Amino acid sequence: MSSDSTQLELSEDELRELIPQLQQLTDKYKRAERVQKALFDISELASSVSHLNRLYSAIHEIIGDFMNADNFFVAFYERDANVIDFAYFVDEFDEQTIKQLPADQLMDGITGHILRTGNHIFFRREEEADFSQATGVQLYGSQPHQLLGVPLKRGTQVIGAMVVQTYDEEVCYTQEDLEVLLFVSQHIVTTVDRVKSRELTERTIRDRTRQLRKINDDLQEEILERQKVESLQQALFEISELAAKLDGDMTVFYSSLHDILARLISAPNCFIAILDDSREYLEFPYFSDSQNDSAEKRPLGLGLTEFVLRTGQAELINPPRVLELAEAGELDVSVAQNMLSSANSWLGSPLVVDGEISGIIAVQTYGKHAKYTSRDLELLRFVSHHIAVAMERKRSTEAIQRYNVQLEARVQERTAELDKANQFLKQQIEERKEIELKLIHDAHHDSLTDLPNRAMFTSRLELAIASKQRYAENLFAVLFIDLDRFKVINDTLGHHAGDEFLVEVSKRITKCIRGHDLLARLGGDEFVVLLDNFDDLEDVEEVSSRIIDAISEPFVLEGKEMYSGASIGIAHLESYYRSADEVLRDADAAMYQAKTLGRGRFVMFDKSMRDRLLEELELENDFRRALREEQFECYLQPVINLNTNEALYHEMYVRWEHASHGRVPREQFREVAEQSGLTLELDIFQLRKACELLIGWREEHDKPHRIAVNVSIHHLLQASLVNKIVELIEEYGISANELVFEFDENDLNRRSHYILPAIKKLKRAGITLVLDNFGSGLASLSYLFAYPFDFIKIDHRFVKSLPRSQRNLKLIQSVMLISEHLRFKVIAEGVDARAQQEALSEIGCNYAQGKVLSAARPLALKQLAG
Repeated sequence: MSSDSTQLELSEDELRELIPQLQQLTDKYKRAERVQKALFDISELASSVSHLNRLYSAIHEIIGDFMNADNFFVAFYERDANVIDFAYFVDEFDEQTIKQLPADQLMDGITGHILRTGNHIFFRREEEADFSQATGVQLYGSQPHQLLGVPLKRGTQVIGAMVVQTYDEEVCYTQEDLEVLLFVSQHIVTTVDRVKSRELTERTIRDRTRQLRKINDDLQEEILERQKVESLQQALFEISELAAKLDGDMTVFYSSLHDILARLISAPNCFIAILDDSREYLEFPYFSDSQNDSAEKRPLGLGLTEFVLRTGQAELINPPRVLELAEAGELDVSVAQNMLSSANSWLGSPLVVDGEISGIIAVQTYGKHAKYTSRDLELLRFVSHHIAVAMERKRSTEAIQRYNVQLEARVQERTAELDKANQFLKQQIEERKEIELKLIHDAHHDSLTDLPNRAMFTSRLELAIASKQRYAENLFAVLFIDLDRFKVINDTLGHHAGDEFLVEVSKRITKCIRGHDLLARLGGDEFVVLLDNFDDLEDVEEVSSRIIDAISEPFVLEGKEMYSGASIGIAHLESYYRSADEVLRDADAAMYQAKTLGRGRFVMFDKSMRDRLLEELELENDFRRALREEQFECYLQPVINLNTNEALYHEMYVRWEHASHGRVPREQFREVAEQSGLTLELDIFQLRKACELLIGWREEHDKPHRIAVNVSIHHLLQASLVNKIVELIEEYGISANELVFEFDENDLNRRSHYILPAIKKLKRAGITLVLDNFGSGLASLSYLFAYPFDFIKIDHRFVKSLPRSQRNLKLIQSVMLISEHLRFKVIAEGVDARAQQEALSEIGCNYAQGKVLSAARPLALKQLAG
């Protein structure tokens, strides 16, 4: 029993000895549990914290759970900028106000030591001397009692440092604290990177969302602005259409203008006031008001309308503005009182035509809630100009209508056709827009006919050339096809009919060739065929004949039967060809030869054609040199007054005596000028010669006083060119009424819509204007009404048949009848026989030009100078 008791007492002693160990082990497990919880919390932070500022404070709290961390900071080293960024800094003695410091200033401190070496630091104040000697570290700021610093690493690279320190001497860090801090630091970098990534992603999303919202706002604003512009364009188009209509009275015209204007701005009440011929009274051709039924003609006074007429500016007048004008004496007091009592808002803009105010258009509203703005004022100012022009056109149209009753039916029919064509074109444009949005054009095929395009044809032709060079016995040929009357079909029936025509042509040509031959469309009405490995040269001629016969068959387009034809140039592939462009060039040259010989045929290329092309090029170069050296001869031919036998003016024209070709015909002369792009320079040459001759005539009273120059239409396409002409006349000191400009009607047909302002400018400058070759083109009659010509020169083909052609004689009489109303004079051109002169005199034609009227042949300038 005693033995058992002793053994039991020893066991208790042993247990007592184990208690501190167990206690220490328990503390170690508890500490390990706290560290584990800290790691878990840090991991949770990566998914719960979205901003780095909250992340670092949360890490600080976690570390403070298992060691004293009252003083704590985190710093990162940015290598590109060579700065140290203190992302988080808490210290009870030092206050860090600068977030970033140059790395060079801190590299010899504790933070710099950690960043340089990648090693941790365990600093104790009592070991400061040994520590500084061992590490070379300089201490900055308040000296801590103890400090633990660990590196923050991403892989093997040191990216920052994390430091805890204490100033309390009762607080002591242990090696275990250092190990925990080292362990935790490995997970903090991962958490920081994840939070940074999330923060960057969220910032990017916010920025992108903000950008998209701004883009959407800008797009909405642009859509609204475009809708406003489209509404304005539609309104201007409708105003122009109103002015173009010949039927309907002015009341309907003004009412329609009011309706159009009301779609742009608030215009419940609108009136148009016009100055009468004496410019002392106001007339109201249109008046629509909710409070007044009509407005009577009245003398000018101190009303709102008269104020706009005096200032010549568009005005926005509200009650405050009307008081100001009444006090300044610009408005009658009763007008101001009426406006104040009705609390209305008033907009008025002058109607200006050719720089002169003829009246105003005004709109107004009643009530305090309907007020006009400056934008409404700008809109009315802009639209009023077009309304004024439309009104002037309408009045001019009514005046012309009195002299043009016999043409009314034709004009109405043409207007209806234009409306129909316009609607058709609108529909076609919309259809093509939809097609463009849905389809991607095939890079190797024509979108209209689905035939190979130029790129694909050139590629195939290059292969054929290579085959011909390797196997000379292989036969290839290129057919260059040009269609007749394609432009006529386009102009008369529209582009849609032209497209149908081209598609049908492509189908017909496809039926005329073999399956392995290649048909392509180069553009416009030009097609090419590559005949591949045929047996006999006659096969090429047979295929060409089939194509010409197929295209000569009638086409049914837009319900109308139309006819066309084809001219074909043929180039056989020879071994000396090196590129596809050479073959196409020769085939094209042969095609032009076919057209020259009369169209509807095919021509084989030979080298003589290339020689002719080189000859034309040489002629063009000679033309340039002749113009530069002024080697042309200028001649004068008078226009005679048949009553007095005196010269109305002398027409100057140019002739070219080529050294090897002799005198170049007039048609070829003009053609060379057009092809070389020197038409404008040739006109300036003639104008200078005319001015020099006029200066020489000033001292000789028996010489004519006016010279006519044929001016190209190209001079009227740009305002700068018209200004250049006027400046040249002023440079020579010539009076503008000494010059006469003749414009060819065929040129006007091509660009008639663009030159009217330029012709009017020349007219205002005082230059006499003549329409040459009248009757040789289309729609000639329209020029008599739209253009301010002083003379109309009847084409020589109408005069040539006199007096036997009573039809042409009646036509000239009709033009003379119109001339009495439109204030221009008629000149008969090409009077080469006395019988022609007598026939013209019988119908009262006073002016003529021709060989029979000149005392001798046309005089050259050098003869006059002599």
